[in-house]
Amino acid sequence: MGYDIERFVGYVNEGLLCSICRDVLEDPLQAPCEHAFCTACIHGWLVHHSNCPEDRQVIDVALLRPLYRYMKNDLNRLQLHCRNREYGCEMVCSLESIDRHERECEYSQIPCSNAGCSVQVERRNLDGHLAVCEYRSRECPNGCGYTILSAEDTQHNCVAELRTELELLRSEMICRVEEAKHEMESRLDSQRRHMVQKESILQNEIEELKSQMSRMMSDVRSLMAAERQHRQELEQAELEKREL
Repeated sequence: MGYDIERFVGYVNEGLLCSICRDVLEDPLQAPCEHAFCTACIHGWLVHHSNCPEDRQVIDVALLRPLYRYMKNDLNRLQLHCRNREYGCEMVCSLESIDRHERECEYSQIPCSNAGCSVQVERRNLDGHLAVCEYRSRECPNGCGYTILSAEDTQHNCVAELRTELELLRSEMICRVEEAKHEMESRLDSQRRHMVQKESILQNEIEELKSQMSRMMSDVRSLMAAERQHRQELEQAELEKREL
């Protein structure tokens, strides 16, 4: 939908009106036949039709183009009243800057920022409303540090709130201790498994060394026996030599 033509100051050229809603173009698009439409209007029209609503020429979304620059400039220069005129805003500005003004307009109706409050007030009156809003929050004046809503003043009990806070802290502490305990147990189990694995590896290495030592002792005994045999053969040969 376009901008309500009643908001504009002075004459508005017919070419700057949407061919569908007949209001001043908002976010305009132009068909090949040069008829202009609000983007929302023409997209809604083409859901059920395939032609221009003015001259019935066939058009498609892909054929729509931005408005000619000179027409866009004429559109942006139009002067109109702020939409908050009914609330007291007397601002008149160009269409090009109206959105920026209305986002910051002191007469805009905005919701209260307090959770649970459904009241809408003018931006300029927001601070005054927040000062008396029944959903406003503040710190307990008795010093317990608890944040309370004005509507809860009569029900607030410092001792009860502190006890609740203490219970929450105790529960949180217990949870943290349990988490730390489980983490330590997990680490100990991991280290225990690692030590058992290392012990097994070392035991295997020791057995291998024992086996190697046993083979070496057997080889030494064999060498000593061979040496004795060789010495005996030498002595026998020496005796035979002397006899000869």
